[in-house]
Amino acid sequence: MNLNDTYIASVNRNNLQVSGNRKKNRTKILAYILTYGITFLVMIPFIWMIVLSFKDNQSILTNPFSLPKSLSLDNYKRTFETLNMGLLYKNTFIIAAISIFLEMIITFMSSFAISRMIFKREKLKNGLYYFLIIGLAIPPFILLFPIYRITILLGIENTYLSLILPYVATSISFNTLLFIGFLKDFPSELEEAAVIDGCNLFTLCTKVVFPVIKPVVITIFIFNILYIWNEYPFAATLISDPSHMTIPLAISEFKGRYNIDYGGIVSASLLFIIPQLVFYGIFQKYIIEGMTAGAVKG
Repeated sequence: MNLNDTYIASVNRNNLQVSGNRKKNRTKILAYILTYGITFLVMIPFIWMIVLSFKDNQSILTNPFSLPKSLSLDNYKRTFETLNMGLLYKNTFIIAAISIFLEMIITFMSSFAISRMIFKREKLKNGLYYFLIIGLAIPPFILLFPIYRITILLGIENTYLSLILPYVATSISFNTLLFIGFLKDFPSELEEAAVIDGCNLFTLCTKVVFPVIKPVVITIFIFNILYIWNEYPFAATLISDPSHMTIPLAISEFKGRYNIDYGGIVSASLLFIIPQLVFYGIFQKYIIEGMTAGAVKG
């Protein structure tokens, strides 16, 4: 091969590299445009809520898509005058914290037993697993009446416990699915080494296994706290005492028999959504890791 052929081959390689880089850049630009476009579409309802929160009820009804004439805080003032936000946040937080603590313990230990313990009959193990998972096919709202009857029978209506017990029960299927999906391929060598070093079952679960599956734990934590934070049907059925109301239930106070305070509903809903956005923003990375791990390993 002479110098001319070598030069031509080098030029062709450079042209191919430049062409490939251009294609990659175009792909990246299209991906960015698509990502920002989808993000904007998702943000439209939230932006619209912010706009509506500064408008009066007449403007919301007659011209909901217009911009507010002034940045009036009357809706927010009315929200704080109507609702005891401190008490509502307290009630919702207590119910969510206790529910998540109990369901984490119950579902983690049951999932660990199903994925690690040796059963004499494999069918019993599989049957127990499917019994817990089948709850995903049952909408929790069809359980409202029997749960209400059980609550009345136990005499725990209008208490935190009346909501905590249903929340824990309805979370078992989803939590078990994620926990077992991750624990199935969890390295058993790590557990065997811990047992050889004299580690008992409780220490093995809390000090060895639990810290390693942190992404799944945080994923379950966030999904459950968002569910409890937004849950309305159980709260509306089991709670009527204003001192035990949760935030979603209290927002319905703006809806009367003959009129609806749309501005109050929108402003209260925004105050109600902000903590969820903070939670999701902080733990977003762990949510993605946990869902991916559970999906692949399950």
